[in-house]
Amino acid sequence: MREEKIRPVAVCVCRDGERILVMQGHDSQKDQTFYRPLGGTIEFGECGDETVRREFYEEITAVLTDVRYLGVLESIYTYEGRRGHEIVLVYDGHLSDDHLYEKEVIQGDELGRPFKAVWKRLDEFGEGKPPVYPEGLLELLGNIALKLEKSLPQSHEDTEKGDPPSPKR
Repeated sequence: MREEKIRPVAVCVCRDGERILVMQGHDSQKDQTFYRPLGGTIEFGECGDETVRREFYEEITAVLTDVRYLGVLESIYTYEGRRGHEIVLVYDGHLSDDHLYEKEVIQGDELGRPFKAVWKRLDEFGEGKPPVYPEGLLELLGNIALKLEKSLPQSHEDTEKGDPPSPKR
């Protein structure tokens, strides 16, 4: 029997407007297709941002730049009939190769197992649609978008008048 442990993980969404880069997975026990941002286990002595840079290079031979922390999620789940528990550090970043943003499918490899990374719009997830994991990711991204929106000037006219931007909340 496998020892149950909490696993520290870091993932990166590589947000491009309303799209994020995710790997497509399938749970044969549930007969369910799902999506998850690329990333992996944080190694001892490694910071989360280093993890996503390493994982992107190992899995899709891509270099990440402008990596920034978005938040943390706790994920307790069942995959292929086995329970899992992860503390997930979520990052955003930029792919240094701009051509990757144009590809529909990016072929990846994780420890000898091929996978497909795809760009998905945020509205392609939700009720009645394939899930994106970890749970809470869409809410985290939505909350960040709201905070950014609130930190911008109220209207275009505010900036023309020279008024300072609205205060952050």
